[in-house]
Amino acid sequence: MPPPDANLHPSATGLAAKTVEEHSAEQDLKLYAGWFCPFVQRAWLVLEEKKIPYQYIEVNPYHKPDSLLKLNPRGLVPTLQYANKPLYESTVLCEFLEDAYPDHTPHLLPSDPYERARTRIWTDFGTSRIIPAYHRFLQFQPMSDKEGLEERKKEFLGYLQQFVSEMDEEGPFFGGKDVGMIDLIIAPFALRLWVFDHFKGGSGIPDEGKGGVMDNVWNRFRKWLQAIEALESVKKTSSEREHFVPIYQRYADDTAQSELAKATRGGKGVP
Repeated sequence: MPPPDANLHPSATGLAAKTVEEHSAEQDLKLYAGWFCPFVQRAWLVLEEKKIPYQYIEVNPYHKPDSLLKLNPRGLVPTLQYANKPLYESTVLCEFLEDAYPDHTPHLLPSDPYERARTRIWTDFGTSRIIPAYHRFLQFQPMSDKEGLEERKKEFLGYLQQFVSEMDEEGPFFGGKDVGMIDLIIAPFALRLWVFDHFKGGSGIPDEGKGGVMDNVWNRFRKWLQAIEALESVKKTSSEREHFVPIYQRYADDTAQSELAKATRGGKGVP
């Protein structure tokens, strides 16, 4: 087996490469990042949406720099260096950026206390239900176990349907016409649904008009996803798909799964 970093493209590509270059200069606020990581993209999207000045520092998960390890001994990304102090955990970073830079708009959390709390409830649902189910579906082995694979797929789709059912009816975003924090936290995983088509025979999301009694829910999901994909911040933080393929290909091998999970999320999940 090749070394675990053999197929890891070293840097962002496409529009994301230009964004990295634009944020290579020294700044007080530093984002230690991995171009391929959806947890990184959460914080990156917030930085771009709010136009907060920052320095982007690329990290190879297998060769972590001492500068990162001094901030975060676990060496996980994303990690922020703010006023020479460390912060980590992607959802924490997203809310921190909203609180620490109040003069930067758009404001990504509702001003109404009830709506703000409700947003946090469904953000937690995405983090504690949708994303773990996404990982279980993606990592499921062996592919010959069709019944087991179908169970993982149904679990993931069920949680996604619950989430979509809580969206504002008109949208296009979760809370209405304006993008919010919850959209940016879930977006990186929705943007990677194509990996199921590539490796798992499809995500199971039905085509338009073929969703049966859930057709309205899936139509609402498509409306949301189209709005997400059209965001300038999404385009500017997304690399070319071809460079993701070798990374996700490693999930066909259980040993490689474990190696990469430990390198990027401390064994909690996949990139």
